[in-house]
Amino acid sequence: MIEIPSDLNPGLVPLAFLLGDWEGVGVFDFPGEEKANFGQEVSFSHDGRDFIEYTSHTWALDSDGKKIRPIESESGYWRIDEDRKVEVVMVRDQGIVEIWYGELADQKPQIDLVTDAVARTASAGPYNGGKRLYGYVKSDLMWVGEKSTPEVPLRAYMSAHLKKVVSAEQVAAWAKDLGDLPDDGIAFFK
Repeated sequence: MIEIPSDLNPGLVPLAFLLGDWEGVGVFDFPGEEKANFGQEVSFSHDGRDFIEYTSHTWALDSDGKKIRPIESESGYWRIDEDRKVEVVMVRDQGIVEIWYGELADQKPQIDLVTDAVARTASAGPYNGGKRLYGYVKSDLMWVGEKSTPEVPLRAYMSAHLKKVVSAEQVAAWAKDLGDLPDDGIAFFK
């Protein structure tokens, strides 16, 4: 279920499905780099202004699902206009700054983005740009990222399946509501 916080800027309501803390796993695979399964933590938050703040941390996982090493961290700001056009400003720990443009799909929580501008520091690796697709599917957040370099044409390099993280405060609030449930639990379904 998508919840819309009462203090969310009204212009951001179409992006409400992104809000919250998310965790999950995915696959990283790009020519010249070590293929890896990865873990990811993502946060989309707001403070009442006209943007959503975004942070993401990924790390390689071993065969037991334990963290081996960081892969990539990024942060940024997401906005949407009245025509459902989305713009994202993002900074990556690898010395890359990107401006992404795209749009929210009609009648479904899905965003297609493409880089419009890329700036790199002298120490950043080769990178021309990319595409991303984010979708809210059966209460989960899924995404796939594509990138290109001067040597490698645009291709998928990361994808993940993320689950919403439930806070201790949310669990406590649900526990308070248990008093309203029938004692046997079955009566609830009658």
